[in-house]
Amino acid sequence: MVKTIMKDIFFLGQKSEPASREDLQVGRDLQDTLAANREVCVGMAANMIGVRKRVIIVNMGMFDVVMFNPVMIRKDTPYETEEGCLSLPGVRKTTRYQNIEVEYYDMNWTKQRQKLSGWQAQICQHELDHLEGILI
Repeated sequence: MVKTIMKDIFFLGQKSEPASREDLQVGRDLQDTLAANREVCVGMAANMIGVRKRVIIVNMGMFDVVMFNPVMIRKDTPYETEEGCLSLPGVRKTTRYQNIEVEYYDMNWTKQRQKLSGWQAQICQHELDHLEGILI
Protein backbone atom coordinates (compact mmCIF):
# COMPACT_ATOMS: atom_id res chain seq x y z
CA MET A 1 0.00 0.00 0.00
CA VAL A 2 1.29 3.48 -0.86
CA LYS A 3 1.97 5.35 2.38
CA THR A 4 2.21 9.06 3.19
CA ILE A 5 5.78 10.39 3.50
CA MET A 6 6.71 11.20 7.11
CA LYS A 7 8.11 14.71 7.58
CA ASP A 8 8.13 14.94 11.39
CA ILE A 9 11.73 15.69 12.43
CA PHE A 10 11.25 14.30 15.96
CA PHE A 11 9.98 10.96 14.64
CA LEU A 12 12.64 10.73 11.92
CA GLY A 13 15.36 11.49 14.49
CA GLN A 14 14.64 8.33 16.52
CA LYS A 15 16.55 5.07 16.10
CA SER A 16 14.63 2.24 14.49
CA GLU A 17 13.95 -1.10 16.16
CA PRO A 18 14.94 -4.49 14.71
CA ALA A 19 12.54 -5.92 12.14
CA SER A 20 11.15 -9.45 12.23
CA ARG A 21 9.37 -11.74 9.77
CA GLU A 22 6.14 -10.14 10.95
CA ASP A 23 7.32 -6.91 9.28
CA LEU A 24 7.27 -8.24 5.69
CA GLN A 25 4.30 -5.97 4.96
CA VAL A 26 6.53 -2.98 5.74
CA GLY A 27 8.77 -4.14 2.89
CA ARG A 28 5.81 -4.38 0.53
CA ASP A 29 4.61 -0.92 1.61
CA LEU A 30 8.10 0.47 0.88
CA GLN A 31 8.00 -1.13 -2.57
CA ASP A 32 4.62 0.45 -3.33
CA THR A 33 5.57 3.86 -1.91
CA LEU A 34 8.90 3.99 -3.73
CA ALA A 35 7.15 3.04 -6.99
CA ALA A 36 4.65 5.87 -6.46
CA ASN A 37 7.52 8.34 -5.91
CA ARG A 38 9.88 6.92 -8.56
CA GLU A 39 10.40 10.24 -10.34
CA VAL A 40 11.73 11.98 -7.21
CA CYS A 41 13.09 9.19 -4.99
CA VAL A 42 15.60 6.31 -5.27
CA GLY A 43 15.44 4.79 -1.79
CA MET A 44 13.45 4.82 1.44
CA ALA A 45 13.64 3.74 5.04
CA ALA A 46 10.63 2.49 6.99
CA ASN A 47 10.60 5.57 9.22
CA MET A 48 9.88 7.63 6.09
CA ILE A 49 6.47 5.90 5.98
CA GLY A 50 5.90 6.16 9.72
CA VAL A 51 7.29 2.79 10.86
CA ARG A 52 10.27 2.68 13.26
CA LYS A 53 11.63 -0.66 12.03
CA ARG A 54 15.01 -1.45 10.47
CA VAL A 55 13.79 -1.86 6.90
CA ILE A 56 15.03 -0.02 3.81
CA ILE A 57 14.58 -0.19 0.04
CA VAL A 58 17.28 0.76 -2.47
CA ASN A 59 16.86 1.21 -6.20
CA MET A 60 19.58 -0.81 -7.96
CA GLY A 61 18.83 0.47 -11.45
CA MET A 62 16.57 -2.14 -13.02
CA PHE A 63 15.06 -3.33 -9.72
CA ASP A 64 14.54 -2.39 -6.06
CA VAL A 65 15.99 -4.34 -3.13
CA VAL A 66 14.25 -4.47 0.25
CA MET A 67 16.65 -5.00 3.16
CA PHE A 68 15.57 -6.07 6.65
CA ASN A 69 18.00 -5.32 9.50
CA PRO A 70 20.76 -4.14 7.15
CA VAL A 71 24.26 -3.67 8.56
CA MET A 72 27.19 -2.11 6.75
CA ILE A 73 30.14 -4.43 7.39
CA ARG A 74 32.76 -2.78 5.17
CA LYS A 75 33.38 0.65 3.69
CA ASP A 76 36.22 2.36 1.82
CA THR A 77 37.12 5.44 -0.20
CA PRO A 78 35.30 8.33 1.51
CA TYR A 79 34.09 11.36 -0.45
CA GLU A 80 32.05 14.49 0.21
CA THR A 81 28.66 14.99 -1.43
CA GLU A 82 25.31 16.74 -1.04
CA GLU A 83 22.02 14.89 -0.70
CA GLY A 84 18.35 15.66 -0.58
CA CYS A 85 15.61 13.63 1.08
CA LEU A 86 11.94 13.17 0.31
CA SER A 87 11.19 13.70 4.03
CA LEU A 88 13.20 16.91 4.40
CA PRO A 89 13.42 20.15 2.40
CA GLY A 90 16.71 21.21 0.81
CA VAL A 91 20.08 19.46 0.51
CA ARG A 92 22.79 18.80 3.07
CA LYS A 93 26.51 17.96 2.88
CA THR A 94 27.67 14.57 4.07
CA THR A 95 30.51 12.06 3.79
CA ARG A 96 29.82 8.83 1.94
CA TYR A 97 31.95 5.85 0.91
CA GLN A 98 32.45 4.78 -2.70
CA ASN A 99 32.38 1.05 -1.83
CA ILE A 100 30.42 -0.69 0.90
CA GLU A 101 29.38 -4.20 1.84
CA VAL A 102 26.07 -4.78 3.57
CA GLU A 103 24.42 -7.79 5.22
CA TYR A 104 20.65 -8.02 5.48
CA TYR A 105 17.63 -10.32 5.29
CA ASP A 106 15.63 -10.29 2.04
CA MET A 107 11.86 -10.62 1.52
CA ASN A 108 12.19 -14.42 1.93
CA TRP A 109 14.01 -13.82 5.21
CA THR A 110 17.20 -15.27 3.72
CA LYS A 111 20.44 -13.68 4.88
CA GLN A 112 22.23 -11.85 2.06
CA ARG A 113 25.58 -10.11 1.68
CA GLN A 114 26.03 -7.60 -1.11
CA LYS A 115 28.84 -5.32 -2.30
CA LEU A 116 27.67 -1.94 -3.57
CA SER A 117 29.58 0.88 -5.18
CA GLY A 118 28.89 4.32 -6.56
CA TRP A 119 25.30 5.56 -6.65
CA GLN A 120 23.74 2.40 -5.13
CA ALA A 121 26.24 2.55 -2.24
CA GLN A 122 25.35 6.19 -1.64
CA ILE A 123 21.61 5.49 -1.62
CA CYS A 124 22.08 2.59 0.79
CA GLN A 125 24.18 4.71 3.17
CA HIS A 126 21.54 7.45 3.18
CA GLU A 127 18.85 4.93 4.13
CA LEU A 128 21.08 3.31 6.76
CA ASP A 129 21.47 6.77 8.34
CA HIS A 130 17.67 7.01 8.55
CA LEU A 131 17.63 3.82 10.65
CA GLU A 132 19.97 5.49 13.15
CA GLY A 133 17.90 8.68 13.31
CA ILE A 134 20.55 10.61 11.35
CA LEU A 135 18.91 13.19 9.11
CA ILE A 136 20.82 14.00 5.92
